[in-house]
Amino acid sequence: MSDENVKTVERLIDGLNAKDVSVMDEVFTEDAVMEWPQSRERIRGAEVRRAVYARIDPLPTITPRRITSAPDLVIAEAHLDYDGAGYDCIFVFEMRDGRIGKETAYWATPFDPPAWRAALVERM
Repeated sequence: MSDENVKTVERLIDGLNAKDVSVMDEVFTEDAVMEWPQSRERIRGAEVRRAVYARIDPLPTITPRRITSAPDLVIAEAHLDYDGAGYDCIFVFEMRDGRIGKETAYWATPFDPPAWRAALVERM
Protein backbone atom coordinates (compact mmCIF):
# COMPACT_ATOMS: atom_id res chain seq x y z
CA MET A 1 0.00 0.00 0.00
CA SER A 2 2.93 2.39 0.49
CA ASP A 3 3.17 3.12 -3.28
CA GLU A 4 -0.51 4.09 -3.29
CA ASN A 5 0.06 6.16 -0.17
CA VAL A 6 2.90 8.04 -1.89
CA LYS A 7 0.59 8.69 -4.85
CA THR A 8 -1.99 10.09 -2.44
CA VAL A 9 0.55 12.54 -0.98
CA GLU A 10 1.76 13.47 -4.48
CA ARG A 11 -1.89 14.12 -5.43
CA LEU A 12 -2.19 16.44 -2.42
CA ILE A 13 0.95 18.36 -3.40
CA ASP A 14 -0.12 18.65 -7.04
CA GLY A 15 -3.58 19.87 -6.06
CA LEU A 16 -2.29 22.46 -3.60
CA ASN A 17 0.25 23.69 -6.15
CA ALA A 18 -2.69 24.15 -8.55
CA LYS A 19 -4.33 26.22 -5.74
CA ASP A 20 -7.14 23.65 -5.49
CA VAL A 21 -7.84 23.04 -1.80
CA SER A 22 -10.76 20.76 -2.70
CA VAL A 23 -8.14 18.05 -3.27
CA MET A 24 -7.86 17.85 0.51
CA ASP A 25 -11.36 16.35 0.73
CA GLU A 26 -10.22 13.68 -1.72
CA VAL A 27 -7.02 12.66 0.08
CA PHE A 28 -7.78 13.25 3.80
CA THR A 29 -10.19 11.15 5.83
CA GLU A 30 -13.23 13.06 7.08
CA ASP A 31 -11.93 12.84 10.66
CA ALA A 32 -8.29 13.58 9.82
CA VAL A 33 -6.18 15.54 12.28
CA MET A 34 -3.50 18.06 11.33
CA GLU A 35 -0.93 19.06 13.95
CA TRP A 36 1.44 22.01 13.72
CA PRO A 37 3.81 21.64 16.70
CA GLN A 38 5.58 25.01 16.27
CA SER A 39 2.38 26.96 16.73
CA ARG A 40 0.90 24.31 19.03
CA GLU A 41 -2.26 24.01 16.91
CA ARG A 42 -4.41 21.00 16.11
CA ILE A 43 -6.97 21.02 13.31
CA ARG A 44 -9.53 18.28 13.85
CA GLY A 45 -11.86 17.18 11.07
CA ALA A 46 -12.72 18.24 7.55
CA GLU A 47 -15.00 21.15 8.48
CA VAL A 48 -12.32 22.91 10.52
CA ARG A 49 -9.64 22.11 7.91
CA ARG A 50 -11.80 23.69 5.19
CA ALA A 51 -12.33 26.82 7.32
CA VAL A 52 -8.59 27.18 8.00
CA TYR A 53 -7.50 26.62 4.40
CA ALA A 54 -10.19 28.97 3.05
CA ARG A 55 -8.30 31.76 4.84
CA ILE A 56 -4.73 30.88 3.86
CA ASP A 57 -3.79 33.40 1.20
CA PRO A 58 -1.64 32.84 -0.62
CA LEU A 59 -1.30 29.09 -0.58
CA PRO A 60 2.34 28.14 -0.79
CA THR A 61 4.06 26.53 -3.73
CA ILE A 62 5.37 23.17 -2.53
CA THR A 63 8.65 21.83 -3.93
CA PRO A 64 9.23 18.29 -2.69
CA ARG A 65 12.83 17.30 -1.98
CA ARG A 66 12.19 13.70 -1.01
CA ILE A 67 9.24 11.46 -0.26
CA THR A 68 9.77 8.21 1.64
CA SER A 69 7.28 5.69 2.91
CA ALA A 70 6.58 2.69 5.08
CA PRO A 71 3.34 0.68 4.99
CA ASP A 72 1.14 3.29 6.71
CA LEU A 73 3.47 6.28 6.83
CA VAL A 74 4.68 8.81 4.27
CA ILE A 75 7.34 11.41 5.05
CA ALA A 76 7.71 14.37 2.71
CA GLU A 77 10.61 16.81 2.89
CA ALA A 78 9.76 19.99 1.01
CA HIS A 79 10.32 23.68 0.53
CA LEU A 80 7.28 25.96 0.80
CA ASP A 81 7.27 29.33 -0.91
CA TYR A 82 4.66 31.85 0.22
CA ASP A 83 5.23 34.56 -2.41
CA GLY A 84 8.93 34.78 -1.59
CA ALA A 85 8.84 33.83 2.08
CA GLY A 86 10.36 30.36 2.22
CA TYR A 87 10.18 27.55 4.74
CA ASP A 88 11.80 24.14 4.82
CA CYS A 89 9.30 21.53 5.98
CA ILE A 90 8.87 17.98 7.08
CA PHE A 91 5.42 16.46 6.73
CA VAL A 92 4.60 13.21 8.49
CA PHE A 93 1.49 11.61 7.00
CA GLU A 94 -0.13 8.74 8.86
CA MET A 95 -2.19 6.82 6.33
CA ARG A 96 -5.43 4.92 6.76
CA ASP A 97 -6.98 2.91 3.92
CA GLY A 98 -5.11 4.91 1.27
CA ARG A 99 -6.03 8.31 2.68
CA ILE A 100 -4.35 10.69 5.13
CA GLY A 101 -5.63 10.16 8.67
CA LYS A 102 -3.13 12.46 10.35
CA GLU A 103 -0.62 15.05 9.20
CA THR A 104 2.08 16.51 11.42
CA ALA A 105 3.96 19.41 9.83
CA TYR A 106 7.21 21.00 10.98
CA TRP A 107 8.39 24.30 9.43
CA ALA A 108 11.78 25.94 9.70
CA THR A 109 12.94 29.26 8.32
CA PRO A 110 16.26 28.93 6.49
CA PHE A 111 19.16 30.86 8.01
CA ASP A 112 22.77 31.64 7.15
CA PRO A 113 25.29 29.52 9.05
CA PRO A 114 28.13 31.07 11.03
CA ALA A 115 31.22 31.90 8.98
CA TRP A 116 33.49 29.67 11.12
CA ARG A 117 31.81 26.54 9.67
CA ALA A 118 32.50 27.44 6.03
CA ALA A 119 35.72 25.43 5.81
CA LEU A 120 34.08 22.39 7.44
CA VAL A 121 30.80 21.96 5.62
CA GLU A 122 29.34 21.79 2.14
CA ARG A 123 26.72 24.39 1.21
CA MET A 124 23.57 23.10 -0.47
